[in-house]
Amino acid sequence: MTAADSTGDPVVAEVVRNEFVESRHHGRVVALDANGETVLSVGAVSDPMFPRSSVKPLQATALLAAGWRPADAEQVALACASHSGEQMHVDVVRRILASVGLDVAALQNTPDLPLDADAARARLRTGGDKDSLHQNCSGKHAAMLATCVANGWPIDSYRDPEHPVQLAIRGTVEQLCGERIRATAVDGCGAPLFAISLLGLARAFARLAVSPVADAMRARPDLVGGTGRDVTAAMRDIAGLVAKDGAEGVYAAALPDGRAVALKVEDGAGRARGPVLAAALERLGAPPHATASLREVPVLGHGEPVGCVRAVLRSG
Repeated sequence: MTAADSTGDPVVAEVVRNEFVESRHHGRVVALDANGETVLSVGAVSDPMFPRSSVKPLQATALLAAGWRPADAEQVALACASHSGEQMHVDVVRRILASVGLDVAALQNTPDLPLDADAARARLRTGGDKDSLHQNCSGKHAAMLATCVANGWPIDSYRDPEHPVQLAIRGTVEQLCGERIRATAVDGCGAPLFAISLLGLARAFARLAVSPVADAMRARPDLVGGTGRDVTAAMRDIAGLVAKDGAEGVYAAALPDGRAVALKVEDGAGRARGPVLAAALERLGAPPHATASLREVPVLGHGEPVGCVRAVLRSG
C-alpha cells in the first residue's frame, strides 16, 4: 500500500498571508488519552506510513534490550537524535564508537553536512565536506554498531534488514506499536525503515513515555535536536514531553502519563507539522503558552512576518 492508496486525508493546516489563505496541507493526526483511548482522529490513522526519524527512540529501545550498554544517558539521547551536527553532537558520537573500539570509518550512514547552518559553514570554511559523522543520523548508526560489538555480530553488514540488529529492532517496533510491520524500505540514512500506522506510532510513544530512553531525551533535548530546533524547544517548554520529529512531515510525542500524539503531513511539508502537533497537544491539555515554539511558524513578506501557518483539526 502507498500513501496514494488512501481515500484522501483532510486539511490539517493552512498557510495564511495577510489574512488570505494561500495554501493548505492535508494530513492525518491521532491523539490518545492516558488510558490509550483515541480522543482525536483525523484522516487515515490506521493506514501504513513511514515514520522516518520519529522511530529513532523505538530503535534505541531495541538496542538497549539487545545488549547495548551506553556509558551515560547522553549517548542514549544521541542515539534518538536527528542531530544538527554541532560539536556537542559529534563528540558524543565519537564517544559511542570509541567505547567499543571503533572509529568514524565504521559508520555507513549517508554522508552529509550538518543540519545547523553555522556548523555547516564552519565545516566548509575549514575545508571539510559531507561525511557520515556530521550527518544527522550518526548517533543511531553508532549505537547500532555498538550493539553489534556487544553481541559479537558482524559490523560490515549491520544495515542489512536480515542482520540480527535490524531483526531486534523490527521485533521491538512491532511490540511497542502493537501491530505488524507492513512494509520495509531504505531510510535516507541507509538503515532499514519499517512501515507502521500513526495509531501504532502513538501507542509506542505512550509506552515509551516512562522509559529510560524518554528520560534521557528529556534530560538532553539539545542532543536530540540542536540549536534553534523546535523539537528541542518543545521538550524544554512542555513539562515532561518526549518528542521526535521525522522527515516528510512526521512528528510523535507523549506526556509522562501516556497521553500521546502522532501525525503525518501528506505532502511532507515540515512547516505544517509543528503547528499541527501544538494543536493536538493542546487538545490533550498542554497549555498554549508552552506550545508556542511549535505553533509560531511565521509567513514572511519582505523579511517581515505577514501571516502564519495555522492548524485546522476537525476530528472525524
